[in-house]
Amino acid sequence: MTVLVTGAAGFIGFHTARELLKRGDKVIGIDNLNDYYDVSLKQARLDVLGGDDGFRFECLDIADRTAVEDLIAKYGDITRVIHLASQAGVRHSLIDPYAYTRSNIEGHLVLMETCRRLARLDHFVYASSSSVYGGNTKMPFSIQDPVDTPLSLYAATKRSMELMAHSYAHIYAMPLTGLRFFTVYGPWGRPDMAAMIFIRKILADEPIPVFNNGDMRRDFTYIDDIVAGVLAVLGKPLVPEAGLAPARVYNIGNNHSEPLMRYISVLEEALGKKAEIDFQPMQVGDVPETTADITETQRDFGFEPKTSIDEGLPRLVAWYRDYYGANTKDR
Repeated sequence: MTVLVTGAAGFIGFHTARELLKRGDKVIGIDNLNDYYDVSLKQARLDVLGGDDGFRFECLDIADRTAVEDLIAKYGDITRVIHLASQAGVRHSLIDPYAYTRSNIEGHLVLMETCRRLARLDHFVYASSSSVYGGNTKMPFSIQDPVDTPLSLYAATKRSMELMAHSYAHIYAMPLTGLRFFTVYGPWGRPDMAAMIFIRKILADEPIPVFNNGDMRRDFTYIDDIVAGVLAVLGKPLVPEAGLAPARVYNIGNNHSEPLMRYISVLEEALGKKAEIDFQPMQVGDVPETTADITETQRDFGFEPKTSIDEGLPRLVAWYRDYYGANTKDR
């Protein structure tokens, strides 16, 4: 099987591509290697993937119509797509909003419009986000809940992706499944993610920013559980039925909300150092709590997250020490 993985140099894309290669699939990875965060980390991920003969990499922007069309013409044997490329980060959407419409909306459109012409495509899976739940206060977040109160442009673009996918599924009977990821963490993580920021600052004896004065809860989901969910969904495309668009969305989360301060405590124990806390008010676009209702994901795919933060955070710390060096101050 040949799988196109967009955002292959990214955090989730790298882990997903690596697992596909391990099971013997051919992977076509694409990424634009932008400088939103350290490009050398992205290149290091690609170096790992490049050690497998089944991996091919193309550096391109998914919003570049000509480049994507040329790619599809070159690799016409693609049967499945895992679309993970996007402009990430709730807070950064306040700084560079146009990057989000270009990548998350225009790029999603270009990819769907081009891939619908693939002769053998049987499933298109794409990354949405728990941020689509926006101002919802009912916990846990269910795919049955309304999602019409986005609190950030990032969230709005992710919800737009879901709506666009439904229209393409309806018009072209193209199976499209969106996955709402919940606070992913783990080895090879993005430097702008909370766990990575905390580790870097604690090791450097710098205060860590803790928003809403620490009164936050998150459904922290370890990367291996995320990948297991992605691949389970990929293997079961929805069969088109008369009058129904083959479009679905699912939550991929740990199904357990942890207090942020406990998360920090587990990190402190793994690092062997206490954190200096810099309590700050809630940030614009943020929410106090997230929890995933994974009832449908369990029912349809047998998805069962296995990794608690007590297991996952020490693994992240071990990788961080190995990759950056235990005493690195400038990461």
